[in-house]
Amino acid sequence: MNTVDEAPRTRRGGRGSRRELRSAIDTTMLPALKRKLPLVEPMDAAQIEQIDRASMDILEDVGVIFRDPQAIADWKSVGADVRDDDRVHLDRGLVRELIKSIPESFTYHARNPANNLPFGNDYSIFVPMTGAPYLRDLEDRRRGPTLDDLASFHKLSHMLPAIHSSAHHIVEPMDHVVAHRHLRITYSSMKHSDKTFMGMTTSPKNAEDVMDMCAILFGDEFMETHAVVTGNCNGNSPLVWDETMLGALRAFCRRNQPILCSPFVLGGANTPASTAASVAQLNAEALSALAYTQVVRKGCPAIYGHYLSTVSMRSGAPMAGTPEISLMNFMIGQMARYYGVPWRTSNTLGGAKTFDAQAGYESASTMMAVLMAGANYVWHSAGWNEAGMHCSMAKFVVDAEQCAMGYRMAEGVKWGDFNEALAAVRDIGPGGHYLGHPHTQANFQEAFFMPELFDNNSIEQWIADGSQEITERALKHVNRLLASYEEPKLDDAVDEALCDYIARREREIPAVDALNNEH
Repeated sequence: MNTVDEAPRTRRGGRGSRRELRSAIDTTMLPALKRKLPLVEPMDAAQIEQIDRASMDILEDVGVIFRDPQAIADWKSVGADVRDDDRVHLDRGLVRELIKSIPESFTYHARNPANNLPFGNDYSIFVPMTGAPYLRDLEDRRRGPTLDDLASFHKLSHMLPAIHSSAHHIVEPMDHVVAHRHLRITYSSMKHSDKTFMGMTTSPKNAEDVMDMCAILFGDEFMETHAVVTGNCNGNSPLVWDETMLGALRAFCRRNQPILCSPFVLGGANTPASTAASVAQLNAEALSALAYTQVVRKGCPAIYGHYLSTVSMRSGAPMAGTPEISLMNFMIGQMARYYGVPWRTSNTLGGAKTFDAQAGYESASTMMAVLMAGANYVWHSAGWNEAGMHCSMAKFVVDAEQCAMGYRMAEGVKWGDFNEALAAVRDIGPGGHYLGHPHTQANFQEAFFMPELFDNNSIEQWIADGSQEITERALKHVNRLLASYEEPKLDDAVDEALCDYIARREREIPAVDALNNEH
């Protein structure tokens, strides 16, 4: 029986042993998911128009605060009605005209062209969680993360087939000064994976640094016409966009890079205690930011975003996996398609404190709704638990396998071998079995998804194998993956230029607080 400690030792057997270990693990990234199942659309045409009308009423009558002098000047330049210095009242005609220039689809370009991704319309991509201030590590201990921990998650993202991006700060590297983290995080995303990734938007200048590093990796001219990275702009619900997020949004839009325009919904706390009314407010918030991207640069890609949770009226804590979250996802999908823009949601969210049954139920119900809602950018698809306070290494790989299962389901029914499979019924006849039939032998690996991390053996076999529960099995798999990881090397000149840029910017950016004084 293998143990957690045995997997890394296999690597010491030499190049032949390492090659054999790697050959047992297929790390080829799945293409972008092209969904073929019907979508769940609970609203009829009249209800879609009702939400649209309510949202436009909010934009015109209530207004949205843009707490940023540059944004106010931009809005005034296109004729928006600005009152009380920073409250923007947006005419519905202006909003509709602006969002018309947002591309309905585009292609994400990775440094490895084999990992390019069509995006929008019927395509979905899975992106891991980000922002966790803690992790549950290879011993399932909850602790503060380091840059090495972040690198491990980027390596796992690179190796897990259903994960399409290395994201950015999957976990927060607490061993680095806050002011310099965005540089190290971006480099780790670029270095340890050749998939697409996300860019930090923790300040306007940080976002500009990310754009500069992307220009080193891809070239300025290439970025002018190709999407290579994704930013995120979070709103302060209800109805406020702040200077930090708007400055970062401008940095991405000016370089023609996609930005997620994401209201942060805590249903019942910063939205009305109503599913439909919450969607109307969220829709108004998202539209106001989407429209602003086109004020900054007409035609730049932008993504209708949101983060959804409902709030427990007993404790005030955010909840995951609730029915209303699923309903809101269905409705937001309909609204995004109504406006003709791609949209983002969150996946496999858990509020549980460990990788237990609660985490599994919450994550599974969320993912099923996300797939049936037709989301394009499926963020937080691996590792999220404890309401985002930690990323679990065990949950990370199991979530990724669940995404692969969801991927298979959303591809729809495959009919290519229908006649050959039906012919087997005549060959076998009543009372036989199909295990030895040529069609079964030719198709058994592809016919039905076979999870690696779930145990479907008999109880006797499970006991004989050490009575391992899912967390133990998953952590062994993490060890196995990390032991077989092979870095997708950056071009030497590009790597040197990136490191030089980081060194220069770290000299220029004050390190404000010593590490032991950071909070």
